[in-house]
Amino acid sequence: MDKTFIHNNFLLETETARQLYHNYAKEMPVIDYHCHLSPKEIAENKKFDNLTQIWLAGDHYKWRAMRANGVDESFITGNKPDNEKFLKWAETVPYALRNPLYHWTHLELKRYFEIDELLNGGSAERIYNTCNEKLQTEEFRVQNLIRKANVEVICTTDDPVDSLEYHQQLQESDFEVKVIPAWRPDKAMAVENTPDYNNYLNKLEAISGNSINSFLDLLNALQKRHDYFAANGCKLSDHGIEDFYVEKYTLKEIGKIFQKVRKGKDLQYPEVLKFKSAMLFEFAKMDYEKGWAQQFHYGVLRNNNSQMFQKLGPDSGFDSIGDFEVAKLINHFFDNLDSIGKLTKTIIYNINPRDNDMIATMIGNFQDGTTPGKMQFGSGWWFLDQKQGMEAQMNALSNHGLLSRFVGMLTDSRSFLSYPRHEYFRRVLCNLLGNDIEKGLIPNDIELVGEMVQNISYFNSKNYFAF
Repeated sequence: MDKTFIHNNFLLETETARQLYHNYAKEMPVIDYHCHLSPKEIAENKKFDNLTQIWLAGDHYKWRAMRANGVDESFITGNKPDNEKFLKWAETVPYALRNPLYHWTHLELKRYFEIDELLNGGSAERIYNTCNEKLQTEEFRVQNLIRKANVEVICTTDDPVDSLEYHQQLQESDFEVKVIPAWRPDKAMAVENTPDYNNYLNKLEAISGNSINSFLDLLNALQKRHDYFAANGCKLSDHGIEDFYVEKYTLKEIGKIFQKVRKGKDLQYPEVLKFKSAMLFEFAKMDYEKGWAQQFHYGVLRNNNSQMFQKLGPDSGFDSIGDFEVAKLINHFFDNLDSIGKLTKTIIYNINPRDNDMIATMIGNFQDGTTPGKMQFGSGWWFLDQKQGMEAQMNALSNHGLLSRFVGMLTDSRSFLSYPRHEYFRRVLCNLLGNDIEKGLIPNDIELVGEMVQNISYFNSKNYFAF
């Protein structure tokens, strides 16, 4: 038996699970339909100087673990040398047993660098030097790392004011992997901070060529950018929202609220909610007209540590699961769109596991027979992006909907070494189904279940997004 930690049958508890993974899932191409990779770094085919830069920079999952292990911030986001930062991470890893970081860390070392040794303080220097030497070769430039992971499509996350110049550069290059923009208009509705919002509108004016003096001007400028994204291959949007916004409003009210903001005045909270409600609704209609899929990531309580937010800004590892009451709001939002025939393909991701069954049943309310799996329960996201979270999401979807129509996994990552998360998900999926077969819960028909595995791993997303 293979005694290495990441062996061929890692996470595959039964012989049936092993058959499903090795014969059906393993070789399927990867469609990464939501991530935060830099199109600039892909287009420029970046070469990273060392393992810290490609592996630790920007990874707030690792940062949180290091803080919990008593590591000083200077070794996390501070100015300590890269080799010292890596050593502190390596010393943290043994304390991460049972955290998904332990699995991901060793899976990534194995898949990219062929390292079977466990990472710890004693092995850190050896592993760091070995990986750094490989990172200096052509094989470890960004585009080759993507090829190595068998990636077919990447959808980045892009603001309406982004030029998309690097996407265009990639489209004109000989890089065979499709790198497609995804529309993320969160800043276009972020009226909580009046100065920041007006600065954003000034950028939108400049890139759209439209003056923005009214709410209608704003919608016209955004529609122009929406059209531009579509012309550059965009097929889906994404929204990172704390809550679903469905306040009642009139266009006259929204016009007055917009004028108030444009004059530099702060809004009252009810006005913020009305404005966000109008914007979210308008964005959804734009997506419907283009035939795009829309994604909603909701429920995060962000920037909880005010002191660290002042020092480091957002996305630094100080976010957590929120406990918002959202079922009625989600229903109203989808129903408002459905009632006017403008509800497009939709994926919804919850971050609180208590919402699993609610979401799995909610999407069933708006399946309409036009598209298989039109309404999707998104894969385990962020704090649920681990074995237990993935299984819980798939079990809820199985109980209340059609797991066979699920569009599967995405990385949601900023790291070019994160693609083994697709392998991780596929192993979890195959183990779940393999165990069901051996327990007699589903038929012992490997071809039937194997086709389901391949669809979830690849074909469903390819067809759903029309890539």
